[in-house]
Amino acid sequence: MPQVRGLHHVTAVTASAPGNLAFWRDVLGLRFVKKTVNFDDPTVYHLYYGDELGRPGSAMTFFAWEDMAPGRRGAGEVAETQLAVPAGAIAWWGERLATAGCDTDRATRFGEPRLAFRDPDGLDLALVEAADDTRAPWTTDTVTADVAIRGFHGVTLALADTAPTAALLTGLMDYGGRDDEGGLVRLHASAGSAARVVDLTPTSSSPARLGAGSVHHVAFSVADRAAQDAVRAALVDAGFQVTPPIDRDYFHAIYFRTPGGVLFEVATDAPGFTVDEPAAKLGTSLKLPRQHEHLRAELERTLPPLG
Repeated sequence: MPQVRGLHHVTAVTASAPGNLAFWRDVLGLRFVKKTVNFDDPTVYHLYYGDELGRPGSAMTFFAWEDMAPGRRGAGEVAETQLAVPAGAIAWWGERLATAGCDTDRATRFGEPRLAFRDPDGLDLALVEAADDTRAPWTTDTVTADVAIRGFHGVTLALADTAPTAALLTGLMDYGGRDDEGGLVRLHASAGSAARVVDLTPTSSSPARLGAGSVHHVAFSVADRAAQDAVRAALVDAGFQVTPPIDRDYFHAIYFRTPGGVLFEVATDAPGFTVDEPAAKLGTSLKLPRQHEHLRAELERTLPPLG
């Protein structure tokens, strides 16, 4: 049985936690599901958005390094994060994003209508009409079910050479389907959620530089620790340098660098975001990793207030 089941989450960088929250919650209409801190740098927020429970395939997350310089687009990065919306929703989103001050570009890729735009940090995004995506979205008073974001559709990786990463995804990570359109390669996970697409695009640009508006890493979903162990063993056998499993409270994670330079994570679906907060209260209080709980008073004093 396939072990990798499409995307789990995408983690990017913002230079303003309050501005990030105002856009992703109030403009895009995703649920703010977790307010915590970076495990490795607890002086900064780690913010999570998604559907009702932040389920795998819907969780967009941000490290909030305040006032960080913008990243530089280039080779070896996630060049675009694609979010799924219902058929016919693009026109509505074009108007909403224009009102929010976003420039948009409407096009079609692989037969799917899409609307490209950027968030306030310059993160490249696209809304994609995915007619067969039946996931229940989070809705608000202004973003209703007929237009709301379902979760991820996929990601686009910009690479100096697409072939080695394509071989990794198809050979070791259960991405069995392939389509081609011009120079763009689209791979599909063999199983799992609707968040199954990885697009590979060649670029002659110099290497990307991480900064505000950059994706830090992309995570792929596995059901449990046993599945994660199987994927890790296959990657190690193939010569990849893979971290041991790391407990991130809401999932267990392993990390490795792809041949094209993109940082990949493989994350378990369990235990999820309700492990330390009931579903009705997700995102309403600061949750700290156990090893950082002793810093609570200082962090509550120094972290930027969020509305």
